[in-house]
Amino acid sequence: MRDKVALITGSAKGLGKMTALRLADEGCNIALNYVHSQAEADELKRVIQSKGVRCLSLQGDISIQEDITRLISEVEDRLGGVDIMVNNAGPFIRERRLFADYSVAEIHAMIQGNLVGTMLLDHLVLPHMRSRQWGRIIHFGFGHAGEARAWPHRAAYAAAKVGLVSFTKSLAVEEAPYGITVNMICPGDIRGANKEMSIADVIGMQDKETPRGRPGSGEDIARVIAYLCQEHSDFITGNIMDVSGGLDPIRPTI
Repeated sequence: MRDKVALITGSAKGLGKMTALRLADEGCNIALNYVHSQAEADELKRVIQSKGVRCLSLQGDISIQEDITRLISEVEDRLGGVDIMVNNAGPFIRERRLFADYSVAEIHAMIQGNLVGTMLLDHLVLPHMRSRQWGRIIHFGFGHAGEARAWPHRAAYAAAKVGLVSFTKSLAVEEAPYGITVNMICPGDIRGANKEMSIADVIGMQDKETPRGRPGSGEDIARVIAYLCQEHSDFITGNIMDVSGGLDPIRPTI
């Protein structure tokens, strides 16, 4: 993946940060994206540049169309276009709440940030990928999203991500002739500091909820994304991949 350009949304911290570091190690030039975490993004930029690749740190909210257009334009002007699009960013309301108790603004934010923004980003990067006859698009979902099961108290978020499942599969078929793959990663319940840990960091930790017996780490996600982005991973497309240690995250409460 030497000199491929990877844009990772929401990459100043957490899973996006770990993905950016992993792709930089693979030789990719990196476009970081953040909304508020400028200090973290700038520090990560310095770390990535020390690996001998180019790196940008770009502010932009993927729920705002003007920001999306500007973001892609800046990457094209300064790095030459997006070869790998990792759609990590997306709002999430951790508080469990009935759909009837959501505000209209919150409903729009969930759909815009988790579905529409991702679709618009993909739409803007496709011309460059088609011109190169090569591209990798990664979407983020949640465990068992491909089954479109009920997820009480997460209705708006789940609706957006399940819509993204169908979009992932549809886009994968449409773009396969152009050498572009489209897949979705569905992380397990990886929280807090674990998002920026390696697998070695969490080996030995106990997690009684996860069948594997240990918590997930950011590396668990980043290494799968890196594999999907490799040159010879072109036969893997349209897949919804759980990376969860066997955990079912949909635990309804009554």
